[in-house]
Amino acid sequence: MQNAIAIIPARGGSKRIPRKNIKLFHGKPLIAYSIELALKSQFFKRVLVTTNDKEIAKIAREYGAETPFIRPEELSNDISTSGDAVTHALEYLQTEGEEFAFFCTLYPTAPFLQMEYLVEGYERLKNSDAKMTFSVTSMPFPIQRTFNVTDDGRCQMFTPEHFKTRSQDLKEAYQDAGQFYWERVDKEFSDIPFGKDSIPIVLPRELVHDIDTPEDFRRAELMYSALNQDTFDEWNNLKKRLNKKQKIIKFSSGNIYFMSVGKNIGYESYGKEKLFLRPVLVYKKLSKTTFLGIPLTSKHREGSYYFSFHYKKDKTSTAMFNQIRVFDIRRSEYLSGHINKNIYKNLEFKLQEFMKLPHLKDGEWPTRAK
Repeated sequence: MQNAIAIIPARGGSKRIPRKNIKLFHGKPLIAYSIELALKSQFFKRVLVTTNDKEIAKIAREYGAETPFIRPEELSNDISTSGDAVTHALEYLQTEGEEFAFFCTLYPTAPFLQMEYLVEGYERLKNSDAKMTFSVTSMPFPIQRTFNVTDDGRCQMFTPEHFKTRSQDLKEAYQDAGQFYWERVDKEFSDIPFGKDSIPIVLPRELVHDIDTPEDFRRAELMYSALNQDTFDEWNNLKKRLNKKQKIIKFSSGNIYFMSVGKNIGYESYGKEKLFLRPVLVYKKLSKTTFLGIPLTSKHREGSYYFSFHYKKDKTSTAMFNQIRVFDIRRSEYLSGHINKNIYKNLEFKLQEFMKLPHLKDGEWPTRAK
């Protein structure tokens, strides 16, 4: 498109979360998420950050934004608004002779903003006679049922006539999501911005988070990691692949499978790249897909934790009782073999001995198995 400008207002005077706009959010300055999305969208001929802070300006440039001016302090205090900063940036662009049909105000505290909604905002604005499109989300509770607390500590409903109205019979309400505001340059508001000249772009509530306090910041990081599990959980793709498996292998006690179990299960694993395999003995079947399994190692071990046996010629395997756990058969890559009834019986006996608690006197606590 390239007939639009992105403006990101980011002053340096945050009080409740000091240096909020450049505070590391999952290892990256918070403002970087908005800059990167704006650049990736390829909507904008220029991505500007307006700030009064030299450190914020430096970081913004490192992530690809322009900082052609330092915002005056009178537009950066606690009573100035984002609108004041954006107006100042637009005036600067006019003095430069910059021509553009649309501009988008992106907040620097919007790591949850997704491309599809930014695109929808532009498309809805371009194909309408509206002045603005902006991000909103639905209220989690009917506003008609809300109340304030009076000076004497009592309740006072804002709309008492709806005290008995069912929630499903009340009109849904929306609030500003504080992520983006697309505006048309050649049109002025004839109403307040949250009025007839604006089109709301509705975002799901899980993508909208005010980040005003340290608690908000921690909660936002937790939600972000939950929504982006492919990034923060290296095994998430494997988990999704397993859940899509249609064919469930029939298995029974004594079978040995090579399983995708990951690096965290022990020092000996097979495979390459992200597919880490480990031989696991099926001890007890629990359900159609789960079983109590004992990981195996090819290294000889002695002691009550271990049981060595042969299930392949000239190859010793050792069951590690201290790693027994529940496995999902859908993680199996292939069947390696099985043990005979005598070996299974001996293994079961030794495992039961391993699991026994010693007889304790009053006041004693169990110790590690020897």
